[in-house]
Amino acid sequence: MKTGIATVSISGNLEEKIEAIAAAGFDGIEIFEQDFIADSRSPRDVGERIRAAGLELMLFQPFRDFEGLPGPLRAKAFDRAERKFDLMQDLGCDLVLVCSSVHPEALGGIDRAAADFAELGERAAKRGLRVGYEALAWGRYVDDHRDAWEIVRRADHPNVGLILDSFHTLGRGIDPETIRRIPGDRIFFVQLADAPRIDMDLLYWSRHFRNMPGEGDLDVTRFMRAVMATGYTGPISLEIFNDQFRGGQPRAIARDGHRSLVHLMDCVRRAEPELSVDLPAMPAPMGVEGAGFIEFATQGAEADAIRGLLCKLGFTCVGRHIAKALELWQQGEIRIVLNSELSGHADHSFTVRRSNVCDIGLRVGSAADTMARAVALDSKPFAQDRGPGELDIPAIEGLGGSVLHFLDPSLDHVWETEFTPTGEAPGISGLTRIDHVAQTMSYDEMLSWSLFYTSLFGMQKSPMLDVIDPDGLVRSQALATADGRFRITLNGAETHRTLAGGFLADSFGASVQHVAFATSDIFQTAANLATLGFEPLPISENYYADLAARFDLAPDLLEAMKAASILYDREGDEEFFQLYSRPFASAMFFEIVERRGSYDGYGAPNAPFRIAAQKRLSRPKGMPRA
Repeated sequence: MKTGIATVSISGNLEEKIEAIAAAGFDGIEIFEQDFIADSRSPRDVGERIRAAGLELMLFQPFRDFEGLPGPLRAKAFDRAERKFDLMQDLGCDLVLVCSSVHPEALGGIDRAAADFAELGERAAKRGLRVGYEALAWGRYVDDHRDAWEIVRRADHPNVGLILDSFHTLGRGIDPETIRRIPGDRIFFVQLADAPRIDMDLLYWSRHFRNMPGEGDLDVTRFMRAVMATGYTGPISLEIFNDQFRGGQPRAIARDGHRSLVHLMDCVRRAEPELSVDLPAMPAPMGVEGAGFIEFATQGAEADAIRGLLCKLGFTCVGRHIAKALELWQQGEIRIVLNSELSGHADHSFTVRRSNVCDIGLRVGSAADTMARAVALDSKPFAQDRGPGELDIPAIEGLGGSVLHFLDPSLDHVWETEFTPTGEAPGISGLTRIDHVAQTMSYDEMLSWSLFYTSLFGMQKSPMLDVIDPDGLVRSQALATADGRFRITLNGAETHRTLAGGFLADSFGASVQHVAFATSDIFQTAANLATLGFEPLPISENYYADLAARFDLAPDLLEAMKAASILYDREGDEEFFQLYSRPFASAMFFEIVERRGSYDGYGAPNAPFRIAAQKRLSRPKGMPRA
């Protein structure tokens, strides 16, 4: 399976794009005419540079407004085509994309268009070139791949074939199953893009909101299943128009693109095993069974402060590492590791970001299979020198310089093997497990990390929400396993003035801003923690007055929530209670939640009031971090 990507899909100049595409592992490249024109090198030099990078020049595009033109305009269209053929031969590219015409003077008619393509195919054949015809979703007369195929069929020339684009089919709501009737050898090229479902003009939607397969809402898997059922064996390539990507890092975008194609084709072969998909074998997505541990890089006075907060949350230190400056704190299923090493990954993380979550352990069915899938999806393995008695636990690089370790049942003994017991029993103040982890990032990174979690672990994503901060907007998207045992929220900041953006700026890109713990009785847990000296985030009395107006709550329940600073949400008969710690170490915080019934959200209506309360305890605006 050859993979490609159009140069228009990523940011940078042509040289930066070539380097990024090659580094990401693509087999080839579609050269967008504008990128070539903007480059100062000759066509021959550009073609040689692409091949020197180990890439095949798969497609030259676009050639617009060709078919159905009358008289002199038709002659001019063929003259333009001949000039592009000259250019293609100099580049060393044998396939051109001709998109359906939007020319105001174009004439309709399947036979007229077919005659134009038959002649164009004959001219291309004399040069050893091929022509691919694509139906634009907004084409004047041809806006459907079925009509484009009929034109190609009637042109009946071996050098004229069909080009399919998932956006043009799925964006118009055309059933992709109709593709199965097309002979695979008449499909010359396949372009892929996803997109969020937005009700807007097709052209504007396409030019600004396309994204990688798996990042949007279109059924690109079903589209590719239909394509592969034809017997198609050619390249699959990305053509993405996205304002966000245009300002991103070329290598990161290219890496995401390659990951998306590998994941897509893995989904295709699992959904329809009888199809022939030329892709190396990889394990299926490995569901996450929960968070095995959260590790903080912390030292000195900051470490002492975190120890004090853990004590007030009811955790106890149950073990110390046999060879390193690590402490294991536990309550219920929750394990918190404090890493105060003065060398290695944690020390580097602390030096750059001060106290932060530097490592997350995920419980999976098979650590080896999870690692194999992660590597197949272009994740970077992580390793550092192991000390005496330390186990070899598979790991990859995560968000913001963090690490993800994979723990399966064969590694359950890590805590007994690597940690010497202190003699203390795990805490029993009511916290049972980790409900979710909240990761903060720039808004531009959200699609990338959503793709990472869905492709590697098969997690399901919720619709993106806008969270109102007094100083801006934060975008939030939740991802969860089917059983809800592992949840993660991605929070994208667009300005440093928001709480999330300030955290990113102050911590130089640390990934985890808060960890939420589950409890089965939040009121009893709050009472238990109060006896330990825990001080919750104080919530405005105005919040509880509004709560009484919005929900029919018993007065004693409302008073109990107010006394303990507990927030509330309800969806139908399902209820959600949440309680927050005060901010610590670079605006991190803990959350305690109780879900009643099948409540599946995260208390989003409460977020603006929680953020406002946190900002009241933060340093004044404009004051630098100490």
